[in-house]
Amino acid sequence: MKQTTEQSNSETMKTSVLIRRFLPYYKKYWKTLLFDLMCASLTSVCDLVLPMIVRAITGKAVAPGGAALLTPSYVIRIGVIYLILRVVDALANYYMQSVGHIMGSKLETDMRTELFHHLQQLSFSYFSSTKVGQIMSRITSDLFEVTEFCHHCPEEFLIAGVKILVSFILLIRMNVPLTLMMFAVLPVMVYVSRRYNRKFRDTFKARNRQVGEINAQVEDSLLGIRVVKSFANEEIEEHKFDEGNQEFLRIKAKSYRYMAEFGTCTRVFDGLMYIIIVVAGALYIHAGTLSVADFTAYLLFAQVLLAAIRRIVEFVEQFQRGMTGIERFFEIMDAPAEIRDDDHAKDLKDVQGRVTFENVGFHYQGDEAEVLHHLNLSVEPGQSIALVGPSGSGKTTLCNLIPRFYDVTEGRILIDGKDIKSLTQKSLRMAIGMVQQDVYLFSGSVMDNILYGKPGATREEAVEAARMAGAHEFIESLPDGYDTYVGERGVRLSGGQKQRISIARVFLKNPPILILDEATSALDNESEQVVQQSLEKLAKGRTVFTIAHRLTTIRGADVIWVLTEKGVEEMGSHSQLMEKGGIYAKLYTLYTTDA
Repeated sequence: MKQTTEQSNSETMKTSVLIRRFLPYYKKYWKTLLFDLMCASLTSVCDLVLPMIVRAITGKAVAPGGAALLTPSYVIRIGVIYLILRVVDALANYYMQSVGHIMGSKLETDMRTELFHHLQQLSFSYFSSTKVGQIMSRITSDLFEVTEFCHHCPEEFLIAGVKILVSFILLIRMNVPLTLMMFAVLPVMVYVSRRYNRKFRDTFKARNRQVGEINAQVEDSLLGIRVVKSFANEEIEEHKFDEGNQEFLRIKAKSYRYMAEFGTCTRVFDGLMYIIIVVAGALYIHAGTLSVADFTAYLLFAQVLLAAIRRIVEFVEQFQRGMTGIERFFEIMDAPAEIRDDDHAKDLKDVQGRVTFENVGFHYQGDEAEVLHHLNLSVEPGQSIALVGPSGSGKTTLCNLIPRFYDVTEGRILIDGKDIKSLTQKSLRMAIGMVQQDVYLFSGSVMDNILYGKPGATREEAVEAARMAGAHEFIESLPDGYDTYVGERGVRLSGGQKQRISIARVFLKNPPILILDEATSALDNESEQVVQQSLEKLAKGRTVFTIAHRLTTIRGADVIWVLTEKGVEEMGSHSQLMEKGGIYAKLYTLYTTDA
């Protein structure tokens, strides 16, 4: 997966492909977009009318007896018409600035919602190879750019297109050679723009990626602030941050140099267009093939055209930022959801808790080394299974296959005789409770975290679950009891307290199958005893899988599986395995001797 992610970061999608994929997001707002473009057309027309008005007035003024033609009624009529046009322009601009921007924000919101939904569907393998800081950058700052892009992009290109087309039609009727010379500059400007567009996209993509790296580094440093301070390594963290920050500065400086080069080129073309009009126009006036009024119109139309082109030039940066944001959005949306419900998947109901492994094999994506191979095991309802063995033997992997955090690469796993791939993920995982070594508590109150086990449960049910987990007394002693804020990741609580809250969460869920993944290995002896008592209560009447390094905690298991790189080498109760004198007996003797 990591290789795929890196490839998608280094390759740039074609602009045409991105726009084609982005267009369907306008579907919900096509009426708003259509009216927005109508308003953009009206503002363009208002800008184009002024040169024609000035041409008409100038034509009358320089004509023989022109002063008599410019009557007050004529001038007032012209002024009223132009005033009405400016009012229309102001109203149209208001709509574009308000409703148009809101449409852009709605599009951004839709994309962010879709992106977050897709992230929820991705498997563990994606998150194990992608930095959270990079994901945060894409779901926040990258999509900020989309708001301006999806609103302004249609407007700016329509306005420029209308102004260029209408100007060309009006001017070609005045003087064909001068018009052609004037518009000959535009293709050159388009060519230069296309040359710089790729440079802009690459630098903006590198910039956004570096923002993600900075986010990831800050998150890593702040979440590990206790480790940083315990080793007095603040300077190392500052140095790492400064390296990333300086790299971000280097990328931004590069993008600004490109913008400066592009801006300089457009200014040269601006000057070239004016020179053509002034020099060639003066020669045509001298030759009698261009009137003073038409010459004035040319100058004003050049101003309108160049203003439109300058807006496009200024929009180029915004356009490329938006395209970069869209591209990074689709990079995540294109990441496959490896764990999917079958089209005919059914809910798992009336769970007894029988778990069967039939010829199960597994290896991680991108790594052909098998973690599990031809595993055939059966667990009866209510049976307690303990998994022991050296690190890397596949204990945690085996347990992660049961709720389909990963899919088996061969064989199948059945619950109550049903292949778990034929079941909906939600119903499968609702039937399984997990208590892990690394307890994660969400930012919020103690009550919020317990209720996470069963959304919609009553406060009384949550309190009862806390009692069963042996957590009620210490929760009540907290400053605000069950409403006490636990801090980010539960930093205000001890390890034992966090673990008991996580157990209360599973008590509230009340699943028929339970997975305990080294749930007490990080606790001190006193906390371990309290938590162990809670786990024993939780395990009653359930099918239980327990992974434990502290072998004294699993002596009461019905069956102990001893996993090694070769698979399950031993199986039996504590007493049976001790009598056998094999791997388990040696591990247990070594553990109790060290203890």
